[in-house]
Amino acid sequence: MFMRQRKGLELNEAKRRWRKIPTGEYHKAESYLGAREKFCVTACSRFLRLKENRGHVWYLPDGGNEISAILLHSRRSLFPVFCGQKHIPHPRFLSRFLGKVSIHAIQGLKEDAELLESLMTEQGYFASERIDYELMSLEVEPKNKTLKPGPPGLVFRPPRQEDEEELFALQSAYEQEEVLPKNSTFNPAASRLNLRHILSRESVLVAELDGRAVGKINTNAESFTRTQIGGVYVHPDYRCQGIGAKMAMAFAHDLLKRGKALTLFVKNRNLAALKVYRNIGFNFIADYRITYY
Repeated sequence: MFMRQRKGLELNEAKRRWRKIPTGEYHKAESYLGAREKFCVTACSRFLRLKENRGHVWYLPDGGNEISAILLHSRRSLFPVFCGQKHIPHPRFLSRFLGKVSIHAIQGLKEDAELLESLMTEQGYFASERIDYELMSLEVEPKNKTLKPGPPGLVFRPPRQEDEEELFALQSAYEQEEVLPKNSTFNPAASRLNLRHILSRESVLVAELDGRAVGKINTNAESFTRTQIGGVYVHPDYRCQGIGAKMAMAFAHDLLKRGKALTLFVKNRNLAALKVYRNIGFNFIADYRITYY
């Protein structure tokens, strides 16, 4: 009897080994991610663009035919979608995979990121920086009762071709202040390419005052039913005038008209930004983390 039970446990554990999902079964991964989309918009977006990003998807079966967890690789980042599971079998493929591919970051719910960090440590990967965020959601019309009116003459408009240099100044400052991991070197050429990618593929709103682009905001991911906002930046000379809040509210209003809910994540130490988004109507839904290597 004992031997039968032991063999049954071993068989069950074998079924729960990580596997690379066949292309013909991507619909199962899509279903799994779609049910959890609110908490993993970036991962869903990368999944939808998997072919062009040349990424990989591994899944963990639940002992039967259903998916219980997903690990996505895309553009030097890993996206764990474990949904809070505490006991994840070791993804043995990581040792082989990490010997071929360099990983720059882990991104996902904080508890999922922490679990994957520990597995990465076993493979000799040690984090250089961890940044924690509040993941926030907006599904209804944004509020505007508590917002400052903003300076006279403030205009919000789509970007124009002649804006590139002013927008590059804003984008490069944003990346250095908000995105670049510590001890990293800023690359102006890569930043300009990133800006051109954003202008060609994402929705962008420019804040203009006295003929000058003083702020910008853009989308950075789109999943099945949600759009994610990022890249929010106001020139330091024009802060504390309500420009950022008015810009975010106008952008959210326009995006919601498309019929998709909104997501964003904000550094949990950025109290001013958190206050702005809460005043607009965004609600906290989970702790989020990006870990850099």
